[in-house]
Amino acid sequence: MDQFLEISKEQEIAETKRFFVRVYGWMTLALIITGLTAFKTAASPEVIQFIFGTRFVFYGLLISELILVGTLAGAIHKMTAVTATIIFALYSVLNGLTLASIFFIFTAQSIANVFFIAAGTFAAMSAYGYLTKKDLSKMGNIMIMALIGLIIASVVNIFLKSEMLYWISSYVGVLIFVGLIAYDTQKLKKMNVMGNEGTDEDKKEAIIGALTLYLDFINLFLFLLRIFGRRK
Repeated sequence: MDQFLEISKEQEIAETKRFFVRVYGWMTLALIITGLTAFKTAASPEVIQFIFGTRFVFYGLLISELILVGTLAGAIHKMTAVTATIIFALYSVLNGLTLASIFFIFTAQSIANVFFIAAGTFAAMSAYGYLTKKDLSKMGNIMIMALIGLIIASVVNIFLKSEMLYWISSYVGVLIFVGLIAYDTQKLKKMNVMGNEGTDEDKKEAIIGALTLYLDFINLFLFLLRIFGRRK
């Protein structure tokens, strides 16, 4: 009996590791798509003028991104894995189009440096979330509430234009997403359903997991860029 339980535990660990390989694989692919799209967009004056020349197009892209994320997060169980993959890829492209603006604000060298800082931080915190035995649910709830407060403060600061609030929100944003990376990694570990490996549901679980960590990484990167990025 003990031997059977030991084998089952080993199988569970192995299946969980394979699940995270798929999650990180989809996340990495999405980041590559976003990065290449942003770089190519920044190198094309015509595309830049089309996107940022009028608020209608730019805000239209932002709204489209929100719709895609909402659709993927809220209705993924009703769609096929192929549809979920297409929506995730399309979101990555749209995000790249809007993120092209960072190449006009910050130097390419500082963007690259901050990306590696974000990647190292993400790897460390995701590893912590995966390996720790401590329940991070309470911390995650605090981080989510703090994120809501950060969003409200950021919206208010659009009108106040307070430099102090800008810097405070930048540092707080880093702390929030550092915590969320660990929390979301642990949550995905618990969410993974054992025994459905290779099924359509398993593929969709990997996609939604990749989207979650992708959003954490992008936001961490942007807040770090606000702090460490060298402006042109």
